[in-house]
Amino acid sequence: MPDPDPNRDDVVRAYCRIRRAVGWLGLALPVVLILGGVLSQRAVEPSISDYYHTLMRDAFVGVLTAIGLFLITYPGHARARGERLSDDLISTVAGIAAFGVAYFPNEVRTNANLLGSITQQALGAKAAAAAHYLSAIVFLTALAALCLGRFARTAKPVRRRIYRACGRTILAMTVAVIVASWFRIRGPEAPQKIVTDGRLVLWFEAVAVWAFALAWLVKGRVEERLTRPRKPPQRQG
Repeated sequence: MPDPDPNRDDVVRAYCRIRRAVGWLGLALPVVLILGGVLSQRAVEPSISDYYHTLMRDAFVGVLTAIGLFLITYPGHARARGERLSDDLISTVAGIAAFGVAYFPNEVRTNANLLGSITQQALGAKAAAAAHYLSAIVFLTALAALCLGRFARTAKPVRRRIYRACGRTILAMTVAVIVASWFRIRGPEAPQKIVTDGRLVLWFEAVAVWAFALAWLVKGRVEERLTRPRKPPQRQG
């Protein structure tokens, strides 16, 4: 039976390309921030979040906003029997959390060359920072849940291993960011110096974002392939 909507495959392919574009944004975000910071201020910040307080604020907020919008509008798979949470709910939570990371800055920087945000003015710097850190944890945890959940369960063995590796990497880096941030703020002097000088929080965050980006690039590529029209078999004369 012919497809009642001949443009359907084009729409699906466009959607898959948007998914891949989000993956490329995630892949590029840490690189753009680091290079932009070095070129504009000759400095590498201690964390990705600290770029909010630099001339790279627009890139930081813009990319997270784009990712958040896509995650909120991403329908995902319907909830299967026995599942408590659907892809739609998890991705929506992740998207809202991405907005929180973008619009609730971390602590006020005494050497910041930009003014504070509306959320800092409305809630206070400490409350805004607490919302930022909570949003970051929720964001990364939700992304890991997507990779370890339906992404992995509905994939073939090779891709399943990729999704699970990405999900576990995101979880591991989330824990590493929490531990490293504690040492950076409250730890003894020697470990604090190691975390600060090595920019460990920045690199742990970057690896988590890259793992998210890889999973979505693979997922987008696979889904786009499935929508390509199959060539009819050639008749042999």
